[in-house]
Amino acid sequence: MATRPLTTIGFDADDTLWQNEQYYRLTEAHFTGLLADFAEGPKISERLLEAEKRNLRHYGFGIKGFTLSMVETAIEITEGKVPASVIAKILDTGRDLLNHPVETMPHVRDTLEALAGKYLLVMITKGDLFDQERKLAQSGLGDFFDAVEIVSEKTAVTYRRIFAKVGDGPERAMMVGNSLKSDIVPAIAAGSYGVFVPHELTWVLEHVDEPKEAPRFRKIDHLGELRDLIDRLG
Repeated sequence: MATRPLTTIGFDADDTLWQNEQYYRLTEAHFTGLLADFAEGPKISERLLEAEKRNLRHYGFGIKGFTLSMVETAIEITEGKVPASVIAKILDTGRDLLNHPVETMPHVRDTLEALAGKYLLVMITKGDLFDQERKLAQSGLGDFFDAVEIVSEKTAVTYRRIFAKVGDGPERAMMVGNSLKSDIVPAIAAGSYGVFVPHELTWVLEHVDEPKEAPRFRKIDHLGELRDLIDRLG
């Protein structure tokens, strides 16, 4: 009997299953407005990105780290003169992000419904544990997944471990996501298929070149095309 080549499908969460980056952009715009008396918007955004890069190793990915980076940036931009009222507003914007309603991406539910039961489905995401659990619960998508993995970083080692635990190993797995850096390149390095679903607002720190020469690299316009892609793989 022939062995089915694909048994396990991993899905990224933020900006693959539901909208995420657009809310960060709106929050950043509000943040730059709070500091408009001290610096121009592009300069504030530049300093915020620098703070986020520095703080990833301390706070990891997610809203809490982003909020702390905004506070740090406000202190730096104002040379320690930021009013307490502004700090309070920054903290409020962070809490607003943590409580924002979940908006699923197009074609997500139909795609998961069609694949559930035929393949092992696993959500693999970075970010704050409580926030990602909240979004998954509010999305109503949790019942489609056989496993949920919330990790600090996505590397080839991460994917090998998860696909060996949940499925039949990375060679018989596929990772689907909007980040080339986190979802696609390391999954392919682990031996899996990597299916890139571009999102117009993917965070700048997640940008790398498409691995177009990799035999297991695929690209689709939206999740509604995933089932046909899987059928073509046989």
